[in-house]
Amino acid sequence: MINRTVLVTGVGGGGIGEQLVKALRLAKQSYRIVGVDTTPRSLGLQEVDVPLIVPMATAPEYVDTILGACRRHEVRAVYPGSEPELVVLAAARARLSEAGLALLANSDAVIAIGLDKARTAQFLASHGFRPPRSVVISRASDLDDVPFLPAILKPNRSGGGSANVFVAQTEPELRLFGAYLLGISASCLAQEYVGLAADEYTVGVLSDLEGGFINSIAVRRNILSSFSNRAKVPNRTGNPAFGELLVVSNGISQGEIGPFPEVTGTCERIAAALGSRGPLNLQCRLVDGEARIFEINPRFSGTTSLRALVGFNEPDLLYRRHIEGDIPSTRFAYRSGYIARGLREVLIDPKRAPA
Repeated sequence: MINRTVLVTGVGGGGIGEQLVKALRLAKQSYRIVGVDTTPRSLGLQEVDVPLIVPMATAPEYVDTILGACRRHEVRAVYPGSEPELVVLAAARARLSEAGLALLANSDAVIAIGLDKARTAQFLASHGFRPPRSVVISRASDLDDVPFLPAILKPNRSGGGSANVFVAQTEPELRLFGAYLLGISASCLAQEYVGLAADEYTVGVLSDLEGGFINSIAVRRNILSSFSNRAKVPNRTGNPAFGELLVVSNGISQGEIGPFPEVTGTCERIAAALGSRGPLNLQCRLVDGEARIFEINPRFSGTTSLRALVGFNEPDLLYRRHIEGDIPSTRFAYRSGYIARGLREVLIDPKRAPA
């Protein structure tokens, strides 16, 4: 029997790890999934073949624990299911390779840019793309240099799911939210609010680990649903170009899925400029026919299972490409449609306690 054992981290909490497990379950050829999380009450541990508890990514024994689990269960590839684990595992890439493991993640250079929002904006501007105007806020006085409202304020380091992201429409709001963010982080970013909520997209550009382009896909997000936004406030700016509501999306995407060349074309050029090697996810709004990119996530997406549902299965494609030598067709066909999401409940089975 062919060994198709993989390890997915961070399988609980409705995040990227859970998405990876869902996508791998949709593959035509089955996988044996070793799933790890930090708590035995993780829903994701109920969905994998081998559930394991591991320490937090910040723990000094984290990498050794992962390597030990891979050795015991004959794992062939590792998928980081959260950003903290992505950072730690990428730093240990050489150790994983020496152990015969493929780390299915982007390059260190792309990760460094994508997880730093200020560097992301600088990279985009310096390569001829036009991100929303951005100002790094390191002290309260830096808020004096923000020349635009409304503004999105967010931590400079990625937190996932739009955690601690605010929309400020007035100077007092700008200073209130800026002071709060400076109280919990060393710096934050003020970014120009652009476009309509109805024109927001999440875009995936997949390359292999050698940099070869494979394909792209996008979801035109329905972020007006309460299930899919972090904040939704009436537009008090007096500018109708933003619509009736100013909306900050969260990490739960739903909506129309398909090629959407009006945004994927720009995102493919950005991936090429980055030298992307692996999964890459970009967030943007389409404004007057122009894709305005405001985030680059150097990892698998929170829409990974949605993409797999229409035949764009990124974790499966990368595994088959790099473990089994199956070269995917560039720009292979996949389906389009509308995908809705909801909640589900699972009674945790004590008989499936992690080993």
